[in-house]
Amino acid sequence: MKRVTMIFLALAMGVCFTAGALAADKDAIKKQVDEIVVAINGGKKADDFKKAAHNEPYYVFIMEQDGMLLVHPSLAGQSLKEKAEPVYDECAKATTDGVWVDYMWKGKQKHTYERKTNNGLIVGSGYSE
Repeated sequence: MKRVTMIFLALAMGVCFTAGALAADKDAIKKQVDEIVVAINGGKKADDFKKAAHNEPYYVFIMEQDGMLLVHPSLAGQSLKEKAEPVYDECAKATTDGVWVDYMWKGKQKHTYERKTNNGLIVGSGYSE
């Protein structure tokens, strides 16, 4: 009986830690995007954040309103609207206050936090399930 109780407690703790880690991840993603938006609004250029496209585990992308990706790990210089219009449509929902959007990318469900800068660039980062 003790063994069953211990296993149950271990599983319950694992679920609690997993839920807590996900919340912390969302906070880290939001913080990263918010900091970049503030920096761009303060005069930085999208090119100043090219290294952020390779941040692990949450890369950053920066996109013009028409879908041209300025910063992205593999699609910089390409149009998201031409590559994947349904994904672009979700990303285009970005607001200056920030919003979470969901879409499918290469067979995986993505959850992305996005914000618009004062000059209309879309900054985003997220995670996959």
